[in-house]
Amino acid sequence: MKILQQDKYLLLNNTISIWDQVFTIAPLVLIGTKEKDGYDLAPKHMAMPLGFGNYFGFVCTPRHNTFSNVLASGGFTVSFPIPDQIITTSLSASPRMECISKSNGIVKALPISKAPTMDAPILSDAYFYLECGLHKIIDGFDEYSIITGKISAAYAHRDYVKVSEMDEQGQILKNPLLAYISPGRFAKITETFDFPFPKNFKR
Repeated sequence: MKILQQDKYLLLNNTISIWDQVFTIAPLVLIGTKEKDGYDLAPKHMAMPLGFGNYFGFVCTPRHNTFSNVLASGGFTVSFPIPDQIITTSLSASPRMECISKSNGIVKALPISKAPTMDAPILSDAYFYLECGLHKIIDGFDEYSIITGKISAAYAHRDYVKVSEMDEQGQILKNPLLAYISPGRFAKITETFDFPFPKNFKR
């Protein structure tokens, strides 16, 4: 086995976040929570399905209200925005103001709806929604934790539902997906290719 050719690579400084030193691809979702007498929406890119069952998780910190909101309410929603909603998604991360709650100052001004079966907001006209009950919180990642939820309900826009007899490339071209390019960029995905799985591959 060959050793890494270090003339082609740089050893990154791991005394600061390595994730700020290289581009990586991630989903971009909005986490919706009940917050006292109002609501909160927060964009997250460190978010993903957990296994192939109905579980979803995201990275958060106790410094953020999302963390305490999930603990207090016992659940959260997940909205998957379309590329045209990138500005709305960004605005949901606006800093809080001392004189007014985030619910009244920011969230109220965004195009939101109420989740069908839980008291939490979702982003109107996103393409995919999850309603999650708190499963467990896993601490120990420096000041961050992984909040995990059991999905109780999921909703997908008809145009984004995977249909076996449909041309998948044509479907995504017509209905593009949003990706976050960390740190600080985003992409509108319209071109995709069949993955070259090995023969007889099984997950």
